[in-house]
Amino acid sequence: MDLTGKTILVTGGTGSFGKRFIKKALELGVNKIIVFSRDELKQYEMAQEYTDSRIRFFIGDVRDKARLYRAFAGVDIVVHAAALKHVGACEYNPFEAIKTNIYGAQNIIEAAMDCAVKRVIALSTDKAASPINLYGATKLASDKLFVAANAYAGKKDTRFAVVRYGNVVGSRGSVVPFFKSIKKTGKIPITDERMTRFWITLDQGVQFVLDNLQRMKGGEIFVPKIPSMKVTDLAKVIAPKCKIEFIGIRPGEKLHEAMITEDDARHTLEFEDYYIIQPEFNWWDKAYISEGKPLPAGFSYTSDKNEHWLTKEELKRLISE
Repeated sequence: MDLTGKTILVTGGTGSFGKRFIKKALELGVNKIIVFSRDELKQYEMAQEYTDSRIRFFIGDVRDKARLYRAFAGVDIVVHAAALKHVGACEYNPFEAIKTNIYGAQNIIEAAMDCAVKRVIALSTDKAASPINLYGATKLASDKLFVAANAYAGKKDTRFAVVRYGNVVGSRGSVVPFFKSIKKTGKIPITDERMTRFWITLDQGVQFVLDNLQRMKGGEIFVPKIPSMKVTDLAKVIAPKCKIEFIGIRPGEKLHEAMITEDDARHTLEFEDYYIIQPEFNWWDKAYISEGKPLPAGFSYTSDKNEHWLTKEELKRLISE
């Protein structure tokens, strides 16, 4: 889908991803872009930095369906980036996470269909694959809702897809700013020396969403091929003079993350630089997926068994960008 002349709405538009996506979308010739979020201060601050006349700021919450209906009027594309995503906060406030991440997803689905939005793409997380914490469980449920929404839409011309990827370098609340903020103490706490994570830059994440807005047919979960890193390597790069303290795995935390489980792999296709987890039922022209290769039996895509690992030099370059 060519973005020229289109109206795009981004939920959670004042976040790290939203701001970078909006900047890129403006370069691609959109007609209007709507920043939909709850926090008036963040919107005010963003408006001082982003002064393009094509940007509109819309205060609202994905929990409020009536507000979504008003915001979605005349919108062609919705990029859903709003979520409660701090693992600890979701564990402590479980129903708040459910209301935002699950009920909010369903509200977006219904508003998009009724307001004739053409395309909706939702951001997911590696924590949604075999989740062990509430945040991951809510995002798994959200993913299922967006995939199923393509059948729910019936004859309406609204299509839904999901992108799933790992930790975003330098995003708010991520490990990079945390390590930087505490290195002056002389100690870096790490839960386990074996811990690994997938890593993607903000620009890569934005481009992956844009690419899949072009290729989506409806019901796909798109997974990029991205590198893994060892958390201990990251700590040594950010704070080489600090002592690393191993404090034990916290509730809801995994040693390694997954983006494609062994069960998902049975209906996943591999392409050059990404995977598509297909919906169990689809109506696509088979030419769309003819270049994809089925995955071998027993395949799973996990951060500890990745083919591409970031070296310390690569990590150093990424966090300095």
